[in-house]
Amino acid sequence: MTREHQGESRGWAAARKGVWSWLRFTSLRLRLVLVFGLVALTAAVSASGIAYWLNREAVLTRTQDAVLRDFEQEMQNRAGALPEHPTQDELQHTAGQMANSSQRFGVLLAAENADGETVYGSSGGLGGFALSDVPESLRTAVNKEQKVTSANKHAYHLYWQRMSDDGTPYLVAGTRVIGGGPTGYMLKSLEPEAKDLNSLAWSLGIATALALLGSALLAQALATTVLKPVHRLGVAARRLGEGKLDTRLRVSGTDELADLSRTFNSAAENLEKRVADMAGREQASRRFVADMSHELRTPLTALTAVTEVLEEELEYEGEGEGEGGSFDPMVEPAVRLVVSETRRLNNLVENLMEVTRFDAGTARLVLDDVDVADQITACIDARAWLDAVDLDAARGIHARLDPRRLDVILANLIGNALKHGGSPVRVSVTRADDEIVIRVRDHGPGIPEDVLPHVFDRFYKASASRPRSEGSGLGLSIAMENAHIHGGGITAENSPEGGAMFVLRLPQDPSPPVDDDAGDGAHGGDGEGSAGDGSRGKDAKGRA
Repeated sequence: MTREHQGESRGWAAARKGVWSWLRFTSLRLRLVLVFGLVALTAAVSASGIAYWLNREAVLTRTQDAVLRDFEQEMQNRAGALPEHPTQDELQHTAGQMANSSQRFGVLLAAENADGETVYGSSGGLGGFALSDVPESLRTAVNKEQKVTSANKHAYHLYWQRMSDDGTPYLVAGTRVIGGGPTGYMLKSLEPEAKDLNSLAWSLGIATALALLGSALLAQALATTVLKPVHRLGVAARRLGEGKLDTRLRVSGTDELADLSRTFNSAAENLEKRVADMAGREQASRRFVADMSHELRTPLTALTAVTEVLEEELEYEGEGEGEGGSFDPMVEPAVRLVVSETRRLNNLVENLMEVTRFDAGTARLVLDDVDVADQITACIDARAWLDAVDLDAARGIHARLDPRRLDVILANLIGNALKHGGSPVRVSVTRADDEIVIRVRDHGPGIPEDVLPHVFDRFYKASASRPRSEGSGLGLSIAMENAHIHGGGITAENSPEGGAMFVLRLPQDPSPPVDDDAGDGAHGGDGEGSAGDGSRGKDAKGRA
């Protein structure tokens, strides 16, 4: 894939991610737009509905009043001028004259002729407005004679009704001539008014849609105005979480968001000061440990030389038993204690110096191509563990590692297994993908479950009642640091077959920063396996 295609793919992915984040229902921007849209839609629909209803009633009432007034006037003027018993031709002629009024409605007149028969005259001829087009309820109301009283001066009144035929609205009305005469019915189409009202409805609908769109744009603009400072605050908080403690927000304005930005800047400044203070204290503490370790090395060198002489004297005395020893029997235990504690103190100082290198980040690797099986054999042989360790490693498994640091790791793991698990200790080497896997398994009681998470902690002693042991509690933590600097790691677990098992995983070619000045590191374990001290839990005998 070319760089242009890769750039287009990344751009498309970023755009899609941005759109998806915008459309998420949990997005504050989307919720603002939805709220604004719902408010605008509700307001627009309510206003449009009220406006449509008011206009509809006004248009229909105005048209209806004008038509009824004109029909009533025509009934009085033209229908009232007919004889008492008109003929059908007379009714037909009068209906035609009435229909030609300014309102242009259909007319139907009904009366009795001289023979007592009911005759009809329609403005539309024989195929025009007929009595069947008039609702029966309206005909009944028109022909019903009412009692004349002081409040009701006429026996017959004008009645009207709106109806619809094939989707076309009509106004139909009827009345009888006051004082006697024919009965007249009127039919007026309201289709022009309906078209006007439909046009009004479409106009109001378009106005509602425009209001909704405008509210969405307004919400988007407001959301951008409100959320941009929030977005900047989120980015700044993320940068602060990544360790960039000098991150600050630009503050402008006097609103709540500006106050929030000022609060963030104040918190970031206080955090930076606290972290700087803690870093200074930590650096001073590391320097103190390093200086103390270096200062202790000079007297320890002299002490070590003296203890070596004392140890040789003890060995000579043991070999020459019966010839008279040079040490008083009361002093000999004290001499042996001085020798062992001096050795232990020397290992502790070396371990502390190695820990300070890891903490300061100055520990480096000196890589070399090594045969892992040969390296393990050399480590075991140097410490006289050949009889106590069962090695299962095929030769020819090569890796680029730091031999000295690998020796430190192996000495700690194997020495720890021998001390707390007992022999035989089984060491196996396998290759998995690009990793070298070294397993160290003992046959002891295993590690308690509550101790497993802490076996690599510094100075961790599983038994608080017996804090003093041969080791310092730094061996396994130093082994883990050496594994990490290689780009690998160590895990501790209990084997299903019994005993504890430590699994070391190292890449075949770690390729970390290499420095050839790291050759003065501490020993993770000496011939006694001192690196395994105190980092294992109590076994069945209460041993730490």
